[in-house]
Amino acid sequence: MLRAFAIAALFFLLPLAAQESKPVPGNRAESSALSWRDRYELGPGDVINFSLFGRPELDRPGFRIAPDGTISYLQAQNVNVAGLTLDEARIEIEKALQGHFKAPRVIITPEEIGSKRFTILGKVVRKGVVTLERPITLVEAIANAGGIETGLFERRTVELADYDRSFLSRRGEQLPINFRKLFQDGDMSQNLEIEPNDFIYIASTISNDYYVLGAVTTPGVQGMTPDASVVSAITRRGGFTDRAWTDRVLVVRGSFSEPETHVVSLRDILAAKESDFKLQPKDIVYIADRPWAQAEDILKLALAAFATSATSTWVNVNVDPILTNP
Repeated sequence: MLRAFAIAALFFLLPLAAQESKPVPGNRAESSALSWRDRYELGPGDVINFSLFGRPELDRPGFRIAPDGTISYLQAQNVNVAGLTLDEARIEIEKALQGHFKAPRVIITPEEIGSKRFTILGKVVRKGVVTLERPITLVEAIANAGGIETGLFERRTVELADYDRSFLSRRGEQLPINFRKLFQDGDMSQNLEIEPNDFIYIASTISNDYYVLGAVTTPGVQGMTPDASVVSAITRRGGFTDRAWTDRVLVVRGSFSEPETHVVSLRDILAAKESDFKLQPKDIVYIADRPWAQAEDILKLALAAFATSATSTWVNVNVDPILTNP
């Protein structure tokens, strides 16, 4: 049951590891950057109705746009309408019918919205891919998902969300939302409206792990031990890759909205010029594959790597494998 939206979640997060490309003026990429409230675009999963003016016998209701973004009506076969408005799609269908009808006037009406979706995972009651049937905000999205999961601690019911490590990503970028201010202080300036393909991840407060990411042999989550340090963390994850830049390591601590960064010199540690850097639960240890001078140079990459790793870890723990050994 969880497999479909888990796979979708990973696809939503793929752009996090790459730099977002700029749209070229005049093409569909530029229009897709607009809010769906300003420009509603068709996409796979949408269901539309067709009519041909003056020919009621050619009415065709309930056509679902195919996964490749195409749709067919009469002699207009496999017309790509993904990213087009209803009016733009009508023009494309009319062009395809011109060789078969004199001045065809096509009427397209929407029946079901299926292409505008977002994903929500983590410590909410109902995880999944959600259809955007109407404009909603971040608070509404979490409320519609059943709210934050709770548990018992010292006979008290407590929320299990780590607001400092929760995030919302859009088109490969983490948005600067302070979840703690939103849900604990009631700061509605943090309550953004949800857009199609948004990815919401509510992190767990009961985790006592840290992450070793970037140019190491096996990047990922690592269980916390009393002796956890930068050197031991890298060793436990298999050491550096051939592309690793080993002079400096970035350690990110605290909330995503106000991250605390520590630049650790491995060269000085290995030369016994300074002590190894002790880690704390939920630290992010990031090893870059290129030289850098300031923490700000790679902070964005470190947080993006965490987003991808945290989601992959959640999927591995909560979703049964798609393929199993016979």
